[in-house]
Parts: sequence; structure tokens; C-alpha cells
Amino acid sequence: MPQRTFQIGVIGAGSCTPEEADSAYRVGREIARRGAVLVCGGLGGVMEAACQGARDGGGTTVGLLPTDQKDDANPYVDIAIVTGMGHARNAIVAGSSDVIIAVGGEYGTLSEIALGLTMGKKVISLQGGWEIPGVVITQDSKTAVDMAFKLFLQ
Repeated sequence: MPQRTFQIGVIGAGSCTPEEADSAYRVGREIARRGAVLVCGGLGGVMEAACQGARDGGGTTVGLLPTDQKDDANPYVDIAIVTGMGHARNAIVAGSSDVIIAVGGEYGTLSEIALGLTMGKKVISLQGGWEIPGVVITQDSKTAVDMAFKLFLQ
């Protein structure tokens, strides 16, 4: 029986700083390089930058959209899944991810972190500025992805 592909959720705000976009791009590219699938909310900002990095790295991206229109996905989403659920889709993003990497973020990101932790997921924060019990804080993109793989294999 074939082994299922590791799915890493990349979460963050729909608008972000250039530094967060760069970090998200690097996270996405490293995820692709290591052969995992990137799961995200499918919109702009951190999500788009991470998807672009994964696409440039030859990887696969899945966007779980809050709307009911596939065309709302950023141009780097390979598989667009419409939910029509608004922010409630954050539960699907968290649940579909084996490990979650948060890059920066706002309240929606905090909800995905909380949902992930509640579901027993490992969560890594990069440039988040939060200290949340159970969340591993990293300082760079490669370390974040290295940690995701380490936590998944434990």
C-alpha cells in the first residue's frame, strides 16, 4: 500500500509584509523541494507567496477557499477546493494539515493555530510575534520546514 504524502499547512494573513512574503515563499519552495504537499487557504498574501514558492520548486499546492468560486484562488494554487464557509474553512485547513507553519498572521491565523493545537497538530511559528503554549518558534524558513519534518516523523 503506498504511503500518503506529507501535507504541510502554511497559514498567514491575506496581506503581509515583504519580509513575510519572502519567508512564506522560501517555506513553500522548501516544502516542494522535500516532496511534501502545501495546504493553505488559497488566497493572497502569505498563502500566495507560499504557493508561488512551492510551484517554483516543482511542488503541489492545495487551496481551501473560503468562497464558492474556484477563480478566487491565487494563481499558484494547483488544486482549488471551494468551501463557501468563510472563516470556518480554517478548521478544514488545520484538519487537512499534518503539521502547520504560521508565517506572521492576524486573527484568522490565530484561529487556525488554536484549531490545529486543539486537533493535536504540531504548529510552528515564523515571524508571528506570539508566544502560545505548544507552538514551536523558529527564526528562518528552512528551520521551520526542517522542524515540520522532524515533528511529523516523531
